[in-house]
Amino acid sequence: MTTLAGTRTLLRLGLRRDRVMIPVWILLLLSSVYSTLAGYAGLYKTEAERQKFADGVNDQASTLAFYGRLHDTSVGGLTAWRMGALGAAFVGVFCVLLVIRHTRAEEEDGRLELVGAGVVGRRAPLTSALLLTMVANVALALLVTAVLAKEGAAGAVATGVGWIGAGAFFAAVAAVAAQVSENARVARGIAVCVIGVSYLIRAIGDASSGAGWVTWLSPVGWVEQIRPYGGDRYWVALLPLAAAALVAGCAYALIERRDLGAGLVPSRPGPATAAPGLRSPLALAWRLQRGSMAAWAAGFLVYGLVIGGLANGIGDLVDGNSGTTDVITKMGGQNGLVDAFLVTCIGIMAILASTYGVQAALRLRAEETQQRAEPVLVAAVGRVRWAAGHLLIALAGTAVMMLVSGLAIGVTYGAAAGDVGGKTAEALGAVLVQVPAAWVATGIAVALFGLAPRLALGAWAMVGLFLLLGQLGPLLDLGQAVMDLSPFTHVPKLPGGDMRATPLVVLTAIVAALVGAGLYGFRRRDVTA
Repeated sequence: MTTLAGTRTLLRLGLRRDRVMIPVWILLLLSSVYSTLAGYAGLYKTEAERQKFADGVNDQASTLAFYGRLHDTSVGGLTAWRMGALGAAFVGVFCVLLVIRHTRAEEEDGRLELVGAGVVGRRAPLTSALLLTMVANVALALLVTAVLAKEGAAGAVATGVGWIGAGAFFAAVAAVAAQVSENARVARGIAVCVIGVSYLIRAIGDASSGAGWVTWLSPVGWVEQIRPYGGDRYWVALLPLAAAALVAGCAYALIERRDLGAGLVPSRPGPATAAPGLRSPLALAWRLQRGSMAAWAAGFLVYGLVIGGLANGIGDLVDGNSGTTDVITKMGGQNGLVDAFLVTCIGIMAILASTYGVQAALRLRAEETQQRAEPVLVAAVGRVRWAAGHLLIALAGTAVMMLVSGLAIGVTYGAAAGDVGGKTAEALGAVLVQVPAAWVATGIAVALFGLAPRLALGAWAMVGLFLLLGQLGPLLDLGQAVMDLSPFTHVPKLPGGDMRATPLVVLTAIVAALVGAGLYGFRRRDVTA
């Protein structure tokens, strides 16, 4: 039997298991590209308007740090710039999740040991995971190329090739992380951290005057340096592809140096008795989720700093373009362009915060299916008490994410405007009114966990729906009845709008009802064995 025996069978199995997850991810990324393209096409109809926008972008360090340098002023060039580095990072996260799911997570759950007892080679699981990831990545790149093709085939192909390179490299990084740690959560953390560091290095290179060479040290920077519609330097795509081959080769070499189920870095045994602070379900939930919360909070801090830095100069970017002003105002507030811009960005942050809430709440389902909940529940711990620990982390964590971003926005924008106290108070008020809407997704996740546990992952589909309505709704002029499906439509548009308490009370009541239904269902159903 060869080391690759069974690869084809495992690949078919992976395609079947991810027949929902992969299309949803592709749809979300593809809709982001389409909405960005449609938005720029409608907002900047002349070359003069696009050139003025590009000059403003390239003069602002905060914009350069977040999106990179703009090299072309065509509609396709603007879209490729807007989705370039950021899109590469999201593609990287997508590929990391797929690889870890089909390698380390399978080992940790014991399923790979059962599969390996058949006619399956030692390297087959990793190979099938990498092939599955590349199939999904290439499908995404082809669809993105098709969407952008009308703006220029060469630039569209360059955009797709860049995303393939980013996906291949970060998939290989995930393959190495899967060999290093015997815990899937830690392996995901390692790989995502590499993505974050790569994005940070690129941001430093783009934002620092005279330090453009630093961008070449980042895999995300390589994608940017392809410059779709601004040179179409296809040869740069060889860098992430070559690096991916090298890193993947390291992963295959590491497979031979460890036992199945073990990692290169062994887990340290814990103390014989728990510390006094680890003797309650809430303390256990906090111990399990504190690392994830810290990583998310750091991301929200960076996002808030960037948005606060952009706010003071948003008028220069859209000066003279009534279309941009109108769309930003439609997506956000009513009084003032800067207020409308902040409402739009804070609304996006709220949807991202709801993503954290869903992830934290679904930890309940992961603990149950991986049979770590049962040993806890057989002791003197009630089901509701155990679930409430993770639920509290999810709800409080969502609020913490919004507060961190609000403080960052207020301090940064206030420092530039000369009113730190006033702007910070405005920003905190604006983020706090979004919290009940962000909690709705957590409530949906808990309700599904308790009442229909097999459909618990459907909470991600609801987050995707809210994101699509928020991004595409204003651009496509969707009817109010459709927009009202998103809880974020009902929150007060602060700063700049009128504060209304009624929607916040109603949303909070909906969250309480969903959570109550989920906990009631969990008490009455069987625990998964």
